[in-house]
Amino acid sequence: MSGTFIGMPAFPQAARASVHDATLRGNLRHATHTIRGKREQAVAEVADWAELREAGKRIKDHVLRHLDRYLVQLEESVTAAGGVVHWAADAEEANRIVARLVKETGEREVVKVKSMATQEIGLNEALQAEGIRAYETDLAELIVQLGRDRPSHILVPAIHRNRGEIRDIFTREMGEWGRPAPEGLTDSPAELAEAARLHLREKFLRAKVGISGANFMVAETGTLVVVESEGNGRMCLTLPETLISVVGIEKTVPSWRDLEVFLQTLPRSSTAERMNPYTSMWTGTRDEDGPRAFHLVLLDNGRTDTLADEVGRQALRCIRCSACLNVCPVYERAGGHAYGSVYPGPIGAILSPQLRGTRSEIDASLPYASSLCGACYEVCPVAIDIPEVLVHLRERVVEGGPVIREGNKVVLRPAKGHAAERAAMRAARWALTRPGALRTAQRLASRTRRLRPRTLPGPGRAWSGTRDLPPVPPEPFRDWWQRTRGGKDEAK
Repeated sequence: MSGTFIGMPAFPQAARASVHDATLRGNLRHATHTIRGKREQAVAEVADWAELREAGKRIKDHVLRHLDRYLVQLEESVTAAGGVVHWAADAEEANRIVARLVKETGEREVVKVKSMATQEIGLNEALQAEGIRAYETDLAELIVQLGRDRPSHILVPAIHRNRGEIRDIFTREMGEWGRPAPEGLTDSPAELAEAARLHLREKFLRAKVGISGANFMVAETGTLVVVESEGNGRMCLTLPETLISVVGIEKTVPSWRDLEVFLQTLPRSSTAERMNPYTSMWTGTRDEDGPRAFHLVLLDNGRTDTLADEVGRQALRCIRCSACLNVCPVYERAGGHAYGSVYPGPIGAILSPQLRGTRSEIDASLPYASSLCGACYEVCPVAIDIPEVLVHLRERVVEGGPVIREGNKVVLRPAKGHAAERAAMRAARWALTRPGALRTAQRLASRTRRLRPRTLPGPGRAWSGTRDLPPVPPEPFRDWWQRTRGGKDEAK
């Protein structure tokens, strides 16, 4: 399996295959329900959770409104502390900058902290093309890399794998990447973790270059923050002589005081912990401790375009906690790979189409990868109204027309069925603004409910092909209310 998402089918086709994988669905159900339950308990401990959530939302919105000013301040602070700032407009430029910086050190190996931004730009593949080998050190990312797989979850990239599958991957692949797995390795979590620890230790001690992302960047001091649960990230951040961090521009926060809010909400929303076991912070370089050279690559890659959308820009508040994935019924059944992006689940359904545009077949399908149940909004620690953005992006897709493939080309055609949809909405408006006609139609439907078809005709067949039509009640609600409560039908 390829390590990238290039060439994947659109969500409906990918999800159709995933839902028939019983092992995958079992793994996802167990993992998401476990994380979800623990998160609920951790959040319930905080009496002012709603206030913290609102504070996080306001801080992020403030930063996005004044991002130009805070980015300049961040650059000045990082430079004053001894770091070097690079600006990357897109993935190609970011990869080129990182490859050049690694080559300047004379090294051909790097160790990496888990980073969504570097996955987003395909950094590992870009470095490999330049003859540089990147080693993932996060346990879940290591499993994905050794298995020549793709991440399927923001927090737990190997959530689609069970312990037996992980043992087989370690036994089969570790020897090709370095220290082989111990003889007689079982699927015990302790043994698997020890095998990974031994395998990674030699890489930590040998590596001269580390690559990371960051959860937050503090503009007033130039401090970068990485939160994690294993400690492998801290090894990458402190042992190498050169550290290169690739970070999306939206990860900026104004001050240390603002950072305090997110260090409460992020661990509870992601790992259901009161605080992260490892919170690493660094500001520039110091002669006596840590890397001797620090480079910060500030990544745009579609973020500025997203910022221009008044509705869609709220996706940039995301702090990558993955809480929305763990409550999403669509993600639980389809899995992360079906989204065709390093950002799966509800947040991926609104972030990826904005960063990459909706002209591709897969990105045009992502806003529809949701039931709009709203569970994602309820658990989001920065109050991103994901259903609102999904509907907004669906409108954008419809107005632009669906994506059609003609040979090797992808072109836009006028939205098929758009006229039919508008006609249906006009008919609904006519009926809903005429209570008498609506009541007559409801009574007629109740009396003929036994004749209800199993599927809808024409364009409606696409909807009823994967859903059961709701049953028609024996009588309309207003008739039931009048009969049981003796009230008047005020809508008549």
